[in-house]
Amino acid sequence: MNAPADRPPLSQELAEALASRFGSRFSVATSVRLHHGKDESSHAPMPPDAVVFAESTAEVAEIVGLCHRHRTPVIAFGTGTSLEGHLLAVQGGVCIDLSALNQVTAIRQEDLDATVQCGVTRKALNAALNGTGLFFPIDPGADASIGGMAATRASGTNAVRYGTMRENVLGMTAVLPDGRILKTGGRARKSAAGYDLTRLMVGSEGTLGIITELTVRLYPVPEAISSAVCAFPTLSAAVQTVIQTIQLGVPVARIELLDTLAITAINRHSKTSLREAPTLFFEFHGSPTGVKEQAETVQEIAADQGGQDFEWATRPEDRSRLWQARHDAYYASIGLKPGCRALTTDVCVPISLLADCIAETYLDLEASRLVAPLVGHVGDGNFHLVLLVDPENDEELARAQGFASRLAQRAIRMDGTCTGEHGVGIGKQGYMTLEHGDVAIDLMRALKRAIDPGNTMNPGKILPAP
Repeated sequence: MNAPADRPPLSQELAEALASRFGSRFSVATSVRLHHGKDESSHAPMPPDAVVFAESTAEVAEIVGLCHRHRTPVIAFGTGTSLEGHLLAVQGGVCIDLSALNQVTAIRQEDLDATVQCGVTRKALNAALNGTGLFFPIDPGADASIGGMAATRASGTNAVRYGTMRENVLGMTAVLPDGRILKTGGRARKSAAGYDLTRLMVGSEGTLGIITELTVRLYPVPEAISSAVCAFPTLSAAVQTVIQTIQLGVPVARIELLDTLAITAINRHSKTSLREAPTLFFEFHGSPTGVKEQAETVQEIAADQGGQDFEWATRPEDRSRLWQARHDAYYASIGLKPGCRALTTDVCVPISLLADCIAETYLDLEASRLVAPLVGHVGDGNFHLVLLVDPENDEELARAQGFASRLAQRAIRMDGTCTGEHGVGIGKQGYMTLEHGDVAIDLMRALKRAIDPGNTMNPGKILPAP
């Protein structure tokens, strides 16, 4: 777990400067480095040379400035829940742990926004909003940090109604590669003033700077919330229900699809007793009358597609149990094959092509002889397969990687994307040129060189090698 062989280890001068300034908050301990050199992805750990625990934007700027002067890579760390190798120190360097930047600094009920430090998690923000009548809707499943969610342009189960982090970050503070502190955006709901630097930073995965504070949109807690589960005779019937629901303009808050294998995994893991068949999870937000009308419309659509066991969950505890089971689907899936390594996919296609994409994918999956539960935020055309692979079986791993590659290419061919929400990291770099084209990639590289000419900010991520 030393520095990668193609670059020298951390310079003694930089190590001494960081140790002198931060004391026990600077560490080169193997266990600390290893913890900060892995995420939830299937990629092998790549630990940094050192870890520094920052407690303020000023400290982040100081650390980045020191690393800039010593031409040393810098990687930001939030909660470690990313899925595409975003945290891996592919060129060694210094990891900045941002978990101590965990204060909700302002909640403005009248303007429906809040300012938070980057280490605040989504659950912590919603806990702080308790009693205000407001909530933050972006829910990627894991209790990720708000800064990390912005950096990876996360979304999740509520995106079909509330959008992604792209739509819900109003402004931010970020530390640039040379240590300067940048402030972008503001609290106005719209602006036509200059380049949109906020959107440039959202989704940049720490390659252009480190986000340390954000102002985010909030939403009123719905007057009424109702959830429902419905099983279907076929996966196609479930997907057609989704397509018709969206095309009719029903303002559902969430539509989640799980195939039979995923439901089997959830029943085992969460001790639920759902019918083991392709299943849709719905959630409806609005007035009591509006929620009732939405649910009745969707129930009629589902019935036309052979939907069964349309069950309601209106009590908060029942809804929480239902959605916790859905959020646990990743870990439940891993439990289907003990000792396995999970390789996740993350494609998104136009809603009209969702059925075709899933049908082709299932044929490919069968031919590939792989075990892979399917789950998805299908209200916006995004779905995932959790490929369960024996880490000791190179042939099986190769089959899984080939399948994942074909799936990404299939989504791009259907005018979709290789990653709907997980981000690029190192896992999706190989598809960037195919998805965006040479001109767009050249422009991205030019932006990276202009902002980070020393290539010290999370190097080796997003952009394919020239």
